[in-house]
Amino acid sequence: MILAGDFRNGVTIEMDGNIFQIIEFQHVKPGKGAAFVRTKLKNIINGGVVEKSFRPTEKFTLARIDRVEMQYLYSDGDLYYFMNTETYDQIGLNQEAIGDALKFVKENEMVKVCSHNGNVFAVEPPLFVELEVTETEPGLKGDTATGASKPATVETGALVYVPLFVNTGDKLKIDTRTGEYLSRV
Repeated sequence: MILAGDFRNGVTIEMDGNIFQIIEFQHVKPGKGAAFVRTKLKNIINGGVVEKSFRPTEKFTLARIDRVEMQYLYSDGDLYYFMNTETYDQIGLNQEAIGDALKFVKENEMVKVCSHNGNVFAVEPPLFVELEVTETEPGLKGDTATGASKPATVETGALVYVPLFVNTGDKLKIDTRTGEYLSRV
């Protein structure tokens, strides 16, 4: 159990039959009246964000989230297959559970599969990946003063905006949270 007065960012609680993660919290002590905790909560199942206020003495049950390191094997139509490298158990997840998480992930790379009570609700890709550019237009010499960028397709099929000096065949380091180009490798 956790009191609303002890909330911190990233804490996951069970409330009204749903599981919420605290994105923001603020302890408010108005000049008149009782103190309260203003929060912004994200429903980890459907991704919705709600704002709620609580009395600091309200109690909530902490939700246990399991994050298991798994290897992404392959996709077969609408199903994506993952394997636990310790037990060699395989699971297949549909597109709804995956979302855009595998946009920058190649086959045989490691990801974190997040679940609550055995129900998988998300896949977390690695923070940074190295991918090869499969298609991009050649950059024009002398057109770099503006910090211009051009679209490039990487080996997973995702589109990334890169500087003009990047060519087809270059390996790039990409931030999977934002989809931004970081550097050449």
